[in-house]
Amino acid sequence: MPDTVLERILMIEDEPDIRTVAALALEDIGGFDLTTCESGTQALEQIDECRPQLILLDVMMPGMDGPATLKAIRDLPGYTETPAVFMTAKVQSDEIESYLAQGAAGVIPKPFDPLTLAERIRGIWNQDCTIG
Repeated sequence: MPDTVLERILMIEDEPDIRTVAALALEDIGGFDLTTCESGTQALEQIDECRPQLILLDVMMPGMDGPATLKAIRDLPGYTETPAVFMTAKVQSDEIESYLAQGAAGVIPKPFDPLTLAERIRGIWNQDCTIG
């Protein structure tokens, strides 16, 4: 991954309240260009419009869950290496290891602190950029 500044994030989250809080945290506090989707299916339909540099996704969603959504995104041309971060309340050590084994660059536990969310995502982005 090139040494670039993170600007565009695609967030996939089925809970409207979490989408709202995260959007405030990432757009207003973090200054990111954020596209939000309420399902994996919607994300697959909109991903080429927003061309995300990073994907932030919920693990537990109806229909297509987070891991299935990430797998589908990875199958799309141009998104095999796009860093993905899971946001979830399921953060036992074996669960975190499973998310990382599925190709996640990081895991952010829910509930998250809206004041530090953008900073945490930048930290994951910078770590991922240095791994390269």
